[in-house]
Amino acid sequence: MTETKLAPGDAAPEFTLPTADGGTVSLDDYRGKRVILYFYPGAMTAGCTKQACDFRDNLGQLTAEGFVVLGVSKDKTDKLVKFAERDALTFPLLSDPDLDVHKAYGAYGTKKLYGKEVVGVIRSTFVIDADGKIERALYNVKATGHVAGLKKKLGLA
Repeated sequence: MTETKLAPGDAAPEFTLPTADGGTVSLDDYRGKRVILYFYPGAMTAGCTKQACDFRDNLGQLTAEGFVVLGVSKDKTDKLVKFAERDALTFPLLSDPDLDVHKAYGAYGTKKLYGKEVVGVIRSTFVIDADGKIERALYNVKATGHVAGLKKKLGLA
């Protein structure tokens, strides 16, 4: 399976996805703002909960610095609603059950899991600049400590 990998300077693939709150979000909605778009394997799982709560706990600083945070998973919206309510997640959670947006960003494909190669969601984060270009493309990130590392890379820590 050949995967697309995005790099700084690439145009961020456009998308429109349903949100946990019943609306839709398009990347174009945030033109003029910097977007942190992160892909995670599954709502309500331990690692994904830790990562989402890290983004939640740092949202005030990220927002103050001009960033919008969007989380994307293959989960259906009803599961995202439960995830957002359970963990008081106040940023948009987007549903991509067909994995089209995952694939466009290279966040789905072959990865190592416990030493074996498997095909699945690749935990990834993208920083998209105000003009819709990839500023940073981070693949195979760890759930724990990722937000702190990202803030360092962005000069916010």
